[in-house]
Amino acid sequence: MSSKKPQLTATDHSRDSAGLRYVYPVVSRRAGGVSVGINLNTNNACNWRCIYCQVPNLQRGSAPPVDLHLLERELRGFLNELLHGSFMHDNVPPEARRLNDIALSGNGEPTSAAEFEQSIEVIGRVMDEFRLNGTIKLVLITNGSLIHRPSVRNGIRKIAQLNGEIWFKLDSATAQGRMLINHSRQTTETVLKNLRVAASLCPTWIQTATFALDGQPAPADERRAYLEFLARCQAERIPLQGVLLYGLARTSLQPEAPRLSKAPSAWLEALAIDIKQLGLAVKLSI
Repeated sequence: MSSKKPQLTATDHSRDSAGLRYVYPVVSRRAGGVSVGINLNTNNACNWRCIYCQVPNLQRGSAPPVDLHLLERELRGFLNELLHGSFMHDNVPPEARRLNDIALSGNGEPTSAAEFEQSIEVIGRVMDEFRLNGTIKLVLITNGSLIHRPSVRNGIRKIAQLNGEIWFKLDSATAQGRMLINHSRQTTETVLKNLRVAASLCPTWIQTATFALDGQPAPADERRAYLEFLARCQAERIPLQGVLLYGLARTSLQPEAPRLSKAPSAWLEALAIDIKQLGLAVKLSI
C-alpha cells in the first residue's frame, strides 16, 4: 500500500486505488479532504439504478456476504498507512492531506448487506483503536429504502453513537422523476416516512444530485415539487441538518451517460438560494 500511485483527484473515485477489497480512499470535494470509503457492495449490485452512477457493470441486487475479519484487517492496515505511513504524502494533493471521514458508500446500497450492523461495529472498533471517535465523521450514504429493517436501524443508531451522520439520497420528489433518475418505484410518502425515521435515529442531510438531461436542467414542475417536499419536511419538523446539493463531477457509466451534462452553475446557485429561504442549510458543490 505504501508504493506511490497516481495522485488521487476529486474526479476519480476508483474502488481499487488501495488494492483492497472493502477499503478505498478518495479525495472528496464535498468533504474537503480524504474520505476513507467502505465498499460493502463488491459485486456492483444495488437495489436502485441511478442514471448518473459511475459504477461499472452495475446490476440490480444486494450486497454479497461481508467478510468482517477482512474488513477489519483492511481498515486497520489502511488507516495505519494513511495516518502514520507515506500514503498521504505520496498519493494525495497537498491541499487535501487531512482525514475527513470514513464513508459507507461503494458500489451499491450499503444497507443491503446482511452484515450491515456488524460492519458498523467493526468500523467503530477500529476507529476507537486510532482514537478517531469524536474527531472525524462516520458517514452513511444511502437511498434510505431499507431503513424498515431492524438491523439497518440498529446499525444507524450505532453510527449516531460514533459521531456519524446520514447522507440521504433525494434526487426527485415526484414518482416520475424517481423512476427516470433512480429507477425506483418508491412513493413520495414512503420516501418521507423513511427520511423521518433516518433523521430520528441519526443526524441526517438530504443529498441531491443535479444535472442536465438532454441539455436541460430539471423542469419547473420537478423543481417546484422538490422545494415543496423540503417545505413539508420543515412544516413537519423533521430535524434535517440541511441539503447537500452537488453537480456531476464524474462520468456516468450507465446507458444514459451521453444524455447527461452539468447543470448551469447559475441554475444550481438559484436552487440553493430557494432552499435557504425555506430555513435549511445548504452545502453546494458545483
